[in-house]
This record gives sequence, C-alpha cells and structure tokens, in this order.
Amino acid sequence: MERNKLKSRHIHLDFHTSEWIEDMGVQFDPDEFADTLEKSKVNSITLFTRCHHGRLYYDSKLFPEHVHPHLKDRNFLEQQVASCHRKGIDVNLYTTICWDKLIADEHPEWVCINENGELDDFKGKKYFEAGFYKNLCMNTAYRDYVKKQFGEAIRGIPAEGVWFDAAFIVECCCPCCIKKMKQQKLNPSNKNDRQKFAVMTYHDWVKDLSDFIWSIDPKLNVTFNKGHVGITEKEVKDYYTYYAIESLPGGEWGYMDFPISVKYNRNFCNPCFGMTGRFHTEWGDYHSFRNKEALAFECFSMISNGASCIIGDQLEPGGKLNPYMYQQIGEVFNEIEEKEPWCVNVTPNVEIGVFLEEEFVDVEIGDIPKATEGVARILQELSYQYDFIDSAADFAKYKVLVLPDVIPIDDKLKEKIERFLANGGKLLATYEAGLNKEKSMFMLDKLGVNYQGHAPYSPDFIIPTGEIGKGLYPSEHVMYMQGSLVEAKPEAKVLEKTIKPVFNRTWEHFSSHLHSPSSGEEGYPAIVATDQTIYFIHPLFSQYRYNATPWVRTFVKNALELLLPNQLVSHNGPTTLTTNIMQQQDNNRDVLHLLHYIPEKKSETLEIVDTVIPLYDTKIQLSVSNEVTSIKCQPENIDLDFTINENKISFTVPKILGHQLIEISYSA
Repeated sequence: MERNKLKSRHIHLDFHTSEWIEDMGVQFDPDEFADTLEKSKVNSITLFTRCHHGRLYYDSKLFPEHVHPHLKDRNFLEQQVASCHRKGIDVNLYTTICWDKLIADEHPEWVCINENGELDDFKGKKYFEAGFYKNLCMNTAYRDYVKKQFGEAIRGIPAEGVWFDAAFIVECCCPCCIKKMKQQKLNPSNKNDRQKFAVMTYHDWVKDLSDFIWSIDPKLNVTFNKGHVGITEKEVKDYYTYYAIESLPGGEWGYMDFPISVKYNRNFCNPCFGMTGRFHTEWGDYHSFRNKEALAFECFSMISNGASCIIGDQLEPGGKLNPYMYQQIGEVFNEIEEKEPWCVNVTPNVEIGVFLEEEFVDVEIGDIPKATEGVARILQELSYQYDFIDSAADFAKYKVLVLPDVIPIDDKLKEKIERFLANGGKLLATYEAGLNKEKSMFMLDKLGVNYQGHAPYSPDFIIPTGEIGKGLYPSEHVMYMQGSLVEAKPEAKVLEKTIKPVFNRTWEHFSSHLHSPSSGEEGYPAIVATDQTIYFIHPLFSQYRYNATPWVRTFVKNALELLLPNQLVSHNGPTTLTTNIMQQQDNNRDVLHLLHYIPEKKSETLEIVDTVIPLYDTKIQLSVSNEVTSIKCQPENIDLDFTINENKISFTVPKILGHQLIEISYSA
C-alpha cells in the first residue's frame, strides 16, 4: 500500500503542558491558527494527542481522566486538525513512548530499572527533581496502554501520519526485561548483554507499533523520533516511512550532528527530514527567538543534504501561535519553497565513503564518536563530497574509502575492501584503522605496513616534505596524540618519518609546560604509501576533533589530492564555505549548494549564528563527465559564464549571501 505523500515544510508543535496550568486553549481560534500556518508556508504539522506530562488533548472516551483537566474544549485537537485540513496542511498525530509522568506515577511497575535497582531517568534526574524523564519499559503492560490510547486517537481523528516521540533505546533491568533476557540466553548482569537486549527490544516494538498503525490505516506515514538516528535504526528502516533527524544546534547536538547523521541515513530508501527548533536553546525554551540567520542556515543545510525541513515549536498553553515567530518562520520557509524545484528527487553526488565509527566500536547509543566528528569537519572544510557508510554499503560508487582511526577489519570486510582496491579504488587509513579486532595485525596487505604496537614516543613530530607536506613549513610539527609503531613493507614507500622528542614527559624528567622538544633524531615511519593507499600512524581525525590542528587538515588534504586528483568540487573560498552537490537526473542537471554561515562560540554553552557574511567572486571548479550546456544561479535564473578545460568546468559566483544554488545543466 502506498503511503500518503510527504510534504516538505513541517512544524513540529510541542504541547507538553502541566496539569497545574489553567485556562488551557482559551486563546485558540481555529481559523487564526490555520491562517498563521498557511501564511508561513507551512504545509505539514505534528499535533498532540498526548504529551510527556501524560495529558490528552482530545475527547478521549477510553481515558477521560487523562484529558488535561483545564482544557477549555475537550475537542481541542479535533479542531486543530480540522482547521489545518481546510487549508490543505497535512497532520501527523503525536504520542510519546518513553516519557509519561502521569503513567510513571500511576504505574511505577512500568518504569525502567537501571543496573543499580533505581527508577531509570533519561537525564539522570533524582526522584525529587523536576522533569518527566523516567523511562517507561515497552516490555511491560505499558505497551498495551500506548496502543489503546493512540489507537483511539487514530481511529477517531483523520490524519496523514503519526509521530512516535521519545522512542529511545533503553537499557532496562525490570523484572520483565530480566525474564526476557534469560529466555534469550543473555546475562542481565552483563552490560554488553543488556545493551544488546535493549536494541532487540527497540526493534521489536518499532515493528509492532508500525504494524499496529498500518492495521488501522495502511496509508499513514510513520516515524519514530529519538534525536540521533544511526546504525541501530537500519534493521527496522522499513518500519519507518521516513527518518526525522532531530538535531537542535542550540541544545546538546551542536552543528556537526546533523551533517554526520544525514550523510549516513540518506543512503537508505527512507526520505530524510532534518529537525531544528525555533528556540534560542532547545525544547521548552518558552518566549525565546532563534536568530533568523541560524534558522535559515539550519534549514538550508537540510535541503543541501537532500533532506526536507522540520522546525520545532512549542504552543503556549492558551493555544495561540506567536505571530512574530511565524513571520520569521515564514520568511525562511518562503525561501525554501522557492528553492524546492532544485531540491526534490535528488541523489548525492559523492566521491568518498567514510566508515561510520559507531558500527565498529562501543559508543553510547546516540553519541557521535570523536573520529567521526573529526573526519566530517575536515572533509567539510576541504569541500569533499562524501557519505558515511557501513560495512554493508556498495563501495563501487566511491573513488576513495576512508578508515578513520579505529575501524577494525574482519575477514568479510577485508575481502570486500580488497575487491574495491582491485577495481581501482583508493584507501586512506589512520592509526589503528585496518587492524584486526584483537589489534595484533593489519588485515589489509595493501596498506603496506606491519603492526608492532604503540609508538614509543608521544608526542612525536613530523617534518613535512614533498607532496604530502605541501603547504607546510619544513620544520617539526607536533603530533599530539600517540600513534602506532609500524614497519613499512618492501613494496611500500615511507613518505615521512617521525622525529623523536628528547624524551617522554614523566614526573621524573620533563621540560617546560607541556611536552618535550624535538631531539632532531629520525624515528619510525609516520606516513606510508602504496600505489593505492596512504596510511598515517597517528589518530588524525580524533586529533582534529580535539583541537582543530591545521597541519593535520593539510596532511589529509595532501593525501586526498594524491589519491583523488580530480576533486568533484573545489573553490578558492574560506574553509567556512560548505558545498554539497546533488544530481537531479530527471532534469538532466546537477545542483550545487553553497552555504556560508559561521557559528561562533559566543557563550559558555552555545554556538551562535547571528550574522551572514557575504562572499564575493568565489571561483568554483567542478569535475564533470557530461557536456555542460549552462550554469545558472537559482532561483534567480542568472546565467554564469564558464570555461572548460578537459573535464574541469570553472566559473565565478558573484555573491554568496548565506545560501546559493547553482544549476549545472547537461546536454541530453
């Protein structure tokens, strides 16, 4: 059964409202509500059946005692939905999964138990601290409550989709989970087994709830929201209609979470939506305004990565949308609407596949590992076009694979990478990437190195020379993090050797404030190359994540230029200029997105975007394989002159003010 068509400019309208707040919905006017959304170019919205406080916002016959006690009209949600539908605005009905304060209070036996035997709290809140974050267990009878509550709402209120929120993977030691773990031959006292069971449980109830929804109405779109969407969702991707990547830069996510998440998840069949918020910080930040520049940047980042847009808002208790906030949202969504013809039915044009760290190493579910963020920053700053991939990906679409810092190789992945190399692919690896899981030997002969353990000195130094050192002074450059000790095989070439420090710093012998100076004496290999690979002994990407060492980025740049001489997109602009190129095959064109926004750490906790700094006369060079017929700035429809040199197209963009689309049309 075909699902309802997804629309692209979505508002996620939170309505988590305490039962202690009175006069609920007294300012609600259904016509004004829908008019405000329509004028703001909103074409889809999420509306609440139940909130994290456990309160219902429709006229429930099954749970009348759970309806918000101060709701002026018990048909509040029904009126919201009807007013939106009159304007052609699609509706997602919302319910919560893991958080429900009322249910947690009424049924403590349904609350997850942590390994210490305590009620599990998502944010680590103590029992008498404010918050509705006690995690509820979907292996208890609570799952039946979710189905009854939400099933009633879906059967009675027309909608185009549903939104399951707080759909977290929770490690639980309640009696139900312990019993099921034992049935699965898992040890409840072992954290790895508990984590494995938590993922199994998540997969089980995602499948169960989606099947339940589609048994009621097979056309409904379904998504599960949890913040970071990563490797654990892949097994149940067919039970999502689309991915919503919650990533509010003003909150805990920052500005690197979304590009990392979307560059992995867009590889699957499900459409992706990015989700930011209209708040200065994050959810529940009443009466705050996100800078319009930041809101625009975040939405343009979504469409430039092939995703659609969701902006999160929170309805005030009176039920009236803030007209000034929606004026600002409308200004952003109006630009999105103008650019949509160049942003639909697109596929990323990529050259590099980067292995996703969270598939291979133990990381806290939902966290972005250090090497992952480091490699994403470097490639973004260097204008490379890339995906994050897992071991099951089709490597053939990439020219270079990157193994960042810690990616282990088993026999199956070894064989697959060797096939990629045999077909002419190239490989960049750093530090312990490429070792077996025991970290005793390199699995890939093509790397040209034998593993001998940890480097004996740290920090050590590199004197850049030749092509790999291009753009750097021929003087010692410190490599802060300890590397690996390797021996180069006869067929490999040592591009750089380390320079030893005078000694390792200890409490017994040290020099100055930080680390020891260079001894000037050559040591062990630092960078080793073969005809298809380059290997660095140091954890370059974790290092860049830690302190943005510019010479590390230059080493990576030089290595990639050796492995990939024809970069898809290059420019003479600053590293703050982000590029993404998308193919629109149906229109016989590529669309290049140029974004220039600069997040600044203006406060203790937040990166802020509040100024758009224009770029003028930016020179762009593209590698193309087809005959180019025109290059235009869109949606302005301004032709740009271009020159052709073999397979390189060069042109100049007169002005980039935040976000600029470039249409590259090809002959049939």
